[in-house]
Amino acid sequence: MTAATPSVPRASGDPLPELAAFLRPYAALFHNRQSWRSVERYLTGLLTDLSHKNCQTVADAVAGTSTERLQHLLTDAVWDAQAVDRARVQTLVAHSPPSSAAGILVLDDTGLPKRGSASVGVEHQYSGTLGKQGTCQIVVSAEYVVDDPTTSTPLHWPVTAQLYLPQVWAGDPPRRRRAQVPDELPFAPKTDLALALLDRARAWGVPFHVVVADAGYGDAPSFLAALEQRAVPYVCAVGKTFGVRLPDDVRALTASSPFSTSPRQRGRGQPKKPRPATRHTVAAVVATLPQEVWQTVRWREGNKGVLQKQAVAMRAHWATGSARHSATHGRVGTGPEGWLIAERPLPGHGGEHKYFFSSLSDDIPLQRLVELAHSRWAIEQFYEDAKGECGLDHYQGRRWDGLHRHVALVMLAYSFLVLQSLRSRPARAANGALPPLGSLDTRPDIARRSSPGAGLALPGSGPVATPERPDQFLSPPEKLTK
Repeated sequence: MTAATPSVPRASGDPLPELAAFLRPYAALFHNRQSWRSVERYLTGLLTDLSHKNCQTVADAVAGTSTERLQHLLTDAVWDAQAVDRARVQTLVAHSPPSSAAGILVLDDTGLPKRGSASVGVEHQYSGTLGKQGTCQIVVSAEYVVDDPTTSTPLHWPVTAQLYLPQVWAGDPPRRRRAQVPDELPFAPKTDLALALLDRARAWGVPFHVVVADAGYGDAPSFLAALEQRAVPYVCAVGKTFGVRLPDDVRALTASSPFSTSPRQRGRGQPKKPRPATRHTVAAVVATLPQEVWQTVRWREGNKGVLQKQAVAMRAHWATGSARHSATHGRVGTGPEGWLIAERPLPGHGGEHKYFFSSLSDDIPLQRLVELAHSRWAIEQFYEDAKGECGLDHYQGRRWDGLHRHVALVMLAYSFLVLQSLRSRPARAANGALPPLGSLDTRPDIARRSSPGAGLALPGSGPVATPERPDQFLSPPEKLTK
């Protein structure tokens, strides 16, 4: 007797009404009805409780599509991922509460672990996700966060993203052609990609007034200078060897004659060029501070209680170059006066010192500086949720356009969850607050079926792709999610 082939669980072919309504304004961005239908099916798959979400697994779990149609959507269909990002961002700006009118733009990157060497941009490189060197792709992204650093549930949503193309890829034409990397795309460091995303966010009307980034960006003085040229205030983490010059030393150098000579030097050739003010590491400067200047600062509630550390801030200039070079040497740079911020654990607690540099004005309180320095966690929450709930790191294609289309659709799915949460929690929405997706409950008014087998992927929920059988008994919505 031949064993029966087990049926593959499939979500209903009927769209989730809330998802269909959310997607309707984007229909004009897709050039035919089939592509538009594939978008709805793909997002339904991203929102279902599949352990892995790629074209094949989504097609197996979602009725009304196929692997070939979904692959066509990601590679050959006519649509622009950046145009979808822009329309989505403008929708989110329009639906965000008034309190979010001036927010924070967080710039960061995340690693997508990969095997092999054919996927676009894959290389053995450092990944913060892995915490070490590993074979992966690196995606740089921008996240909007409401400027309320004291809350543990701030409204935040993704703006846009771009794959980092390592130099070995950028200089390999055959490899580029195979992955269909645009010919006009040169090599660009991650800091340049982050600046391009910032410019894009500005052009799209994202209402931010300060940029926050980690030391991967803050340690690059050219990145800080580019922010200053754009008149964008910032608070960026820096490493302990980051260079600074002290304001008194800079002022003393400026006040002195640039080419002063002693009587004995006159008439003996070119005068000696002045040297820049002494450059110090931030760790060395902070080590000289007396104990009494350190203050205990609390910034928000965490999972284990109030987050607090001892902190101190002092005025300084970011600096490059050394006394071996003249003050006019190309390697010597001295930025505008800003804030050097340091923090350390409370007495009796273990941990290392951390350092930040900020261009904010000289009347900003220490409390505010520390709050902003710690607002970067929202983008880490996005990465965790987008990977765990929406399949950000599940794309298995090899092409440049396919990866960026997948990322754009993941961000679209995530933004759908953001708006659903805002609409289902009016009291919180009024305060501009949104819990991380990992902390959402699964009450029927938040995650409910619109049709047999369709549902939202939420932490702790049971399988949501049920067999598409007309005579199947379906449990009430309350029992489909925990």
